[in-house]
Amino acid sequence: MINKLGQVMVYVNNQDAAVEFWTEKVGFQVISEVNNGPMRYIEVAPSKDAQTSIILHDKEFIAKMSPELNLGTPSLMFTTSDLDGLYANLTNKNVKVGEIVEMGPSRVFNFADGEENYFAVMETTNA
Repeated sequence: MINKLGQVMVYVNNQDAAVEFWTEKVGFQVISEVNNGPMRYIEVAPSKDAQTSIILHDKEFIAKMSPELNLGTPSLMFTTSDLDGLYANLTNKNVKVGEIVEMGPSRVFNFADGEENYFAVMETTNA
């Protein structure tokens, strides 16, 4: 039985730039970094005790190692209890952000990393 989503693999063209984006712009932490011969991956998350983390893999290396994999960016929805504060923070750090949209009882916006991969954030009262 599956009881939680532990990690999400995100395949990027530039791992160092991706780490910089997630840590310096979004505020995540590097949880771990593994260098295993030619394979390198970095785990980032909002905090060390987060239930789900993002693993940043080198897209070119993974494509050669496992050409059958879908290397597209997954559609991720993050949550926050301070949507306006996060929106302002990302905007001030020159992150490309979409408009805040009302979706029923929730508000949502999207943002892009340096490789034009888009992610979304939803406001919750218990994020």
